[in-house]
Order: sequence, then structure tokens, then C-alpha cells
Amino acid sequence: MNLALSSIEQGLIYAILALGVYISYKILHIPDLTVDGAFPFGAILTAALILSGVNPILATIFSFLFGLIPGFITAILAIKLKINSLLSGILTMTMLYSINLRLTGRPNVPFTKSETIFTNLSINNSFGEKILILFIIVLILKLALDLFLKTEMGYMLIATGDNETLVKSLGKNPDAYKVLGLMLANGLVALSGSLFAQSMKFADIQMGIGTIVVALASIIIGDTLFRKKNITGTLRVIIGTIAYKIIGAIAIEAGLNPNDLKLINALIVIIFIAYNNSHSNIWKRIGGKDVKDKKA
Repeated sequence: MNLALSSIEQGLIYAILALGVYISYKILHIPDLTVDGAFPFGAILTAALILSGVNPILATIFSFLFGLIPGFITAILAIKLKINSLLSGILTMTMLYSINLRLTGRPNVPFTKSETIFTNLSINNSFGEKILILFIIVLILKLALDLFLKTEMGYMLIATGDNETLVKSLGKNPDAYKVLGLMLANGLVALSGSLFAQSMKFADIQMGIGTIVVALASIIIGDTLFRKKNITGTLRVIIGTIAYKIIGAIAIEAGLNPNDLKLINALIVIIFIAYNNSHSNIWKRIGGKDVKDKKA
């Protein structure tokens, strides 16, 4: 039971990370590696603010707002300076490493005796209340993102990822929507890092390594599980993240060495991508055959 609850807790925290990557990867189709720097940035910033006496709720909100900045920097590097988007993310991630060290002056920041958003919002500070708080936060973010994507600005953001020429023909600037999308994506990633740090009551400069793989795995698992289901993309991401964390927990419970977890993470991504690609090819062949049969 503790293993299941712990997996759900981490799944909900990382679901926010995956929602951010969902915007950059699935909607804008931009490979943004800023994520690996934005996640610890949110964690370190939150730790620094809480240790300075800032209310944890405000510290969490600030982590999202300041998390918009890395996304903005990456977008400017890619759009204005014409640097490859992949390299732009790597450069921003590299800069964030030094910024994170500047914020606290050390790579690891424990704050075990400080208040967190969970102790502030809970009554008995129980594990169940912690999960409930995370569930409410994730639900609010999911509904807010769904509503945003149904607005004119949201439709333009989706259209930018699908067809920039169409956006230009409508008199809009696709670059502006790329900036907006990357900012929102990294804001959510930093928020996820903030909640993760408060859950564990410590922040580490290295905690962002491999987070992009976790997010991609979650998105791919969600898409695979609900390939033919009429379920929103954001809900797929959330369920996929929780499923991914449960898979990892079961693997450790079965005797997997925790040191091999990142290797397993990468293998999970490879397996699901290979599965999706093979099924896509099968459906294309079937579809092509059907077309020929109809013509005949």
C-alpha cells in the first residue's frame, strides 16, 4: 500500500512536469531540453525562498512565474538568434546550472524543519492529505490548460505546431506563440520541481537529470494506453505519468537495483516508441489496402 501511495504521489508531481513537456513536445513539436534545468531551478528557488521566510504557497507560485523565464530565454535563442532549438535548450539548461548554484551557494539544500505547501494546506499533515492536495493542484492545472487550449490563443498555439503557414495566413505571428508555449511549458516544469522539493523537503542541483525522459515516457505511455479512446491529451498525460511511476515502483519492488532505474526509464521509452511505430506502420498498410480495395 505504501508503495502504491508513494507511486501515486510522485506520479501526480511528475504529471505537472509531463503537462509542460506535452506543450513543447506534442503541441509545438519542439525538442526542448530546458526541462532538465527548469525542474531543479523550481526546486532550488522554492528552497531558497522558504528558508528566507517566504510563505510556501507564495514560494510555489513564484516558482511557476520565474519558471517562465527559462522558456523565454530558450525561445529567444531559437527564434531571434536562429540557434537550433535543441541547442538553445541545452544552452539555457547550462546557464541554469550556475544560476541554481548562485541561489543557495551549495548544490544540496535540505529544509526538513521548514513549512511546506503540504503542511500549510493540510490538517493532520497525513500522507493521504498530501496526495489529495496534489490531486487538486493537478486537476486545477489540467482544467486550466484544457480551457486555455480552447481559446483563440490556444487554437493558435496548436495551429503553430501543426501548420505555421496557416497561422501566418491568418495574420498572426507564429513566433509569438512559440515563445508563449515554451514559457508555459517551463513554468509548469519549474512548478513540478517546486512541489517535488517540498514533498521530499530538500532540493538538489542534480535532480533534473533525466526528467525529460520521464516526461516523454509518460506522454508515450498515455498515448499508447488510450490510442483509440476519446480522452483529452492532458488526461492521457496524467494517467500515463502515474502508470509510469507504478511500473518503476513494481520494478524496484521486484528486486531491480535503484541504480539501474534510469536505464530502465530509457528502455521503457524505447519499447513504447517501437511499439507505437510498428502499429502505425501496420495501420498504414491496412489503410492502403482498404483504399485499393475500394478503388477496385
